[in-house]
Parts: sequence; structure tokens; C-alpha cells
Amino acid sequence: MRQSVVAIDLGGTKLASAAVDTAGQISLHTKREAKRGDPRASVQQIVEVFRETIAGVDLNGRSVLGLGVLVPGVYFADSGNAWAPNLWRHEQVPLRAELERELDVPVVIDSDRAGYVTGERWLGAAKGLTEVVFLAVGTGIGAGIVARGQLLRGVDDVAGAVGWFALNPDAKDLYKHIGCWEAEAAGPALARRGNASSAEDVITAARKSHPAAQDAVRQTAKYLGMGIANIVSLLNPEMIVLGGGLMRSADLFIDSIKREVAEWAQPIAAQRVRVVTTKLGEDAGLLGAARLTFDRLSIEVNH
Repeated sequence: MRQSVVAIDLGGTKLASAAVDTAGQISLHTKREAKRGDPRASVQQIVEVFRETIAGVDLNGRSVLGLGVLVPGVYFADSGNAWAPNLWRHEQVPLRAELERELDVPVVIDSDRAGYVTGERWLGAAKGLTEVVFLAVGTGIGAGIVARGQLLRGVDDVAGAVGWFALNPDAKDLYKHIGCWEAEAAGPALARRGNASSAEDVITAARKSHPAAQDAVRQTAKYLGMGIANIVSLLNPEMIVLGGGLMRSADLFIDSIKREVAEWAQPIAAQRVRVVTTKLGEDAGLLGAARLTFDRLSIEVNH
């Protein structure tokens, strides 16, 4: 009998959840608006979603073994605190302690970027690879990095915060809060550049051949490509997987990204790397959260 965990991918605007078993089978997939601003409301939302999931999915009499949660920012494993400015401004939230107080199961938390790259290496585009970067481009920008088959975390668990790449010598006030690359290449940047209320509006207009929207897409793609070129030169990965909300429209960006990588990256590394879009789509985070939880609980999974 396959064992299961509840996986929650807490994004900057959306919360996705599901029950996931050791073969990567997803049940009771749901998605809703993420509660923002008040960390206590976020904790209660996660607790409610967990309880709804275990009540609604047929586990054939088996219990859920744990909860895996991804956060859109930095998770500090030693303290159990999470820092997610797109959700809670710059407050560090004791997320692990709060969830363990509410729930009688093991709780495993990690950054969304760690979850995404773990999911793609388990069952997605990067299956079997040992040098991989997953670049999540949505409300923010972050990179899940695997080197020699291990997640690269850094001394303070901040490795992969590539949204802070410095790509423009003319610093703007916004860079101090979210970083230069994120300010110039994430979804909100595309919306600002296209004078629209959302990135989706700019994408829609660009597909209808509106010149201003097409120009906004081109400028954003150039920034994305330059940052990716830096990642390629720094890490020499086998593959970069593009995901996140903005990359649901990757067809508008990927050719420009590849041209920028070829122009700016170290040539040997640029020739070696494959830049692809996520195979798992929005399920990458859920599968990654589940796999991280199974691994932490020493539960064998199907490869």
C-alpha cells in the first residue's frame, strides 16, 4: 500500500494543495487565493487546507504521514522561521512552531525553489540529472539549485535568491526591497512595463500584436535571459527548467532567453546547458513538497 502526505505550495498569490503518494500520484488537487498580510491567517489557512484534504481524499483506511509546505521566500531550517516578503512583508514568521502546535503530524517546510527543483528531478524534465537549476518566475524570482545531486542552500539558507542579481547599474528604490532582477523581470515588472494591471493582461495584448505589449515582453525577456546567462556561467548546469506563473506563457520568452544566454554566458557552459520549460507545470511544487517530506521521514518512494 502506498503511503501519502499532504503537500501545500504556498505562493505569493495562490495556495495549491493535494495528497501525494510515494509514486507521485496526486489526489484532491485544490487551488485558492493565498491569505496575505497576516501570518496568523496564513497559518490557519494551511491548517484548514490540511484538514480538508485528509477529510476529502480516500486513503483506504491509511493515515496521512505528514505535511509538506513550500513558502515563497526563505525558510530557515535551524529556527523554523519563514521569510516571505510577498506574503508578510519582512517579518520572520515561526511557521514550523505554529503549524506543529496546530497539527499532530510531522511538518516539513522548505522554500518553493527547493521544492520545484526537487519535483522536476523526481518526476519531471530533470529526472536523473545531478546539475540542475529550476528558475521560478512569477510574483517573484527564485532558483532551486542542485549541484552534485544535492540541494545548494548556502550558510543562511538563502542560496538561490537570484532575484537580487544586479543587472542595472542605475539603482532604483524598488531594488532595495525585492532585488534588481526581480524588479525588472518578474510578473509585476511586466505589468508595470506594459502599463497594465497584471502580467496576464500584457501577455494577452502581446498575443494580439499590440506593439507596446510586445515591446514590454521583449524587454522583460532580455532581462530574464541576462540573468539566466549569469546562472549558466556561475554554475555550469546540465539543465535550467523554467517555471512559475509567468512561464505559463514561456513560448513568448524562451527564444529570446536562449539568444541572450548564447550572447552573454560563458561559451562552453552556454553550449552545454539545455533551457527547457517545466514538465510538471504547477504540480512541480506539490510533488517537490511531498518528496522532501518523504525524504525527511525516511520513507522510500518510487523512482
